[in-house]
Amino acid sequence: MIYVVATSELKEGCREKFIEIAKANIPNVLAEEGCIMYQLNGNFDSGLPAQKDLDPNTLTFIECWESIDHLKKHLQAPHMKVFMENVKDLRKGSSLKVLTPVC
Repeated sequence: MIYVVATSELKEGCREKFIEIAKANIPNVLAEEGCIMYQLNGNFDSGLPAQKDLDPNTLTFIECWESIDHLKKHLQAPHMKVFMENVKDLRKGSSLKVLTPVC
């Protein structure tokens, strides 16, 4: 099992449009073979001192996949290519972490 943390830093004024596009695509992703979880999240002010970046224009997908092969298929899926094309002008930056349990 692998986990993915995919963060998008959005341009000012683009948050709602990004959420709208993502919301329309989420059912497609959840229907993919090997997808265990796929959820878009925004920052939550927990009040914890270690929490730093609370930018409302930063949104993060938390994903869980059965294997790296499933993730690779996901990234090549036609609906993901459309999604990436539709959001490319809304983002000013992005980062990707692929994680695996160590204990």
